Amino acid sequence: MKFSTIGTSWITEAFIAAAKKSGAAELHAVYSRTEEKAKTFAEKNGAKQWFSNLEAMLEDKESEFIYIASPNLMHYEHMIMCIENEKHVFCEKPMVLNESQWKHVQETAKKKGVFVFEGFRHLFSPNYMKLKDHLPQLGQVRSVMLQYVQYSSKYDAFKDGKEPNVFSKEFAGGALMDLGVYPLSMALDLFGEPEDINYSPVLLSNGVDGSGTLVLTYNDFIVTILCSKVAQGTIPSEIHGEDGALRMDHVAPIEQLSFYDRKTKETTELAEKQEQLDMIYEAQAFVKMVKEQNHQKYEAFLERSRWVAKWTAKARQQHDLLFPGE
Repeated sequence: MKFSTIGTSWITEAFIAAAKKSGAAELHAVYSRTEEKAKTFAEKNGAKQWFSNLEAMLEDKESEFIYIASPNLMHYEHMIMCIENEKHVFCEKPMVLNESQWKHVQETAKKKGVFVFEGFRHLFSPNYMKLKDHLPQLGQVRSVMLQYVQYSSKYDAFKDGKEPNVFSKEFAGGALMDLGVYPLSMALDLFGEPEDINYSPVLLSNGVDGSGTLVLTYNDFIVTILCSKVAQGTIPSEIHGEDGALRMDHVAPIEQLSFYDRKTKETTELAEKQEQLDMIYEAQAFVKMVKEQNHQKYEAFLERSRWVAKWTAKARQQHDLLFPGE
């Protein structure tokens, strides 16, 4: 499939490289607000065309889908524009900010007959599939601790008085929306919707959450999620059951995964070698879903995105962490 891109950051380049290596998709065109940047990005990444007018790019008939990696706040607007032009959409997380936006995206996509997809690279990797396969070995799950604590490359700029997008309410930044959605989406994918959620953020001087702790309450266990853009974590994430535990070095990507058997006291390594460009797996899944018109998978992926939007919004609302338009 041929695709075009919105966004010129490193994540867009990573997706372009992953799509090329996977053989699933071919870059056709790129968009940037300035012609010079669009031309430079296109030449660097091998795009045949470049645009500084988004409507003009969306009118191009050759691209079958659009990859969106604009600032968080702009995802919703860009998705609707793409859908209205009858383009399939691959949007980086977070796809939308709340259920209301999700519903509009879902209804518009259905009306136009296109697929929309939220990029959660960690949920399509071989090692995550192994984790899911071995989950029943734990017996009754009793506690879960997932962490994504990573010092942001933009935090020093913030401390110097600047306000990068990822630390700005104006662009829907913050630890929860940038990093917390990784472990949250994993928890929702593994266990479904919780009974309740509580968020304890650590707010920076501009009111954005630099870090925070999410607690998801299920009927018979608790999921604790640590997320931060202002510190660097080193501890693993674990899922604890009555019969054993699953340990992963990181939620995105999982490079080390082991199962501890409580009865035998033995630990078994489960991880296999994965592509370093782990976006390959989500790119392949998206293209396969579209080509096969697999509505069953589409509905499942879309429902997971609704859950993420619903529960992140609820967590933010507890502390008035609201974004423009909310």
